[in-house]
Amino acid sequence: MRIGEASRVSGVSARSLRYYEDEGLIVPGRCGNGYRDYCGSTLDRVRVIRSLLESGLPLRLVRDVLPHLAVGQPEAMCAEFVREVERYRDGLAARIAGLEEQRAALDAYLRGVRRRRGDGGATGDIVTVKEGAAAPT
Repeated sequence: MRIGEASRVSGVSARSLRYYEDEGLIVPGRCGNGYRDYCGSTLDRVRVIRSLLESGLPLRLVRDVLPHLAVGQPEAMCAEFVREVERYRDGLAARIAGLEEQRAALDAYLRGVRRRRGDGGATGDIVTVKEGAAAPT
């Protein structure tokens, strides 16, 4: 089937299908006129790719796991893949913790500004802090 129908059937945009091909994740066949020709197994692979990406995995991990899935060796790659996914998840958790700390610092700053103003500080007010000055607590 051609790319438009493959897009409709798989639920993945034609642009994404081309991107997956550019990244070497899929290799659709070609018709005599050069048009891409997507078979059922390619669309199955597209669904797996989409599922892995939607779960939050980066493309590099998806790329690593696909060859093992294609040759039916999930056991051989399973332990290392799981460790890699855990490392990625732990990295995300560390980034989230850092963002939560930044948010807490901003909340503390805003509370201090509002307290000094004495009026609760309307949302959207602009507050100027001298360069090099510590944020109020």
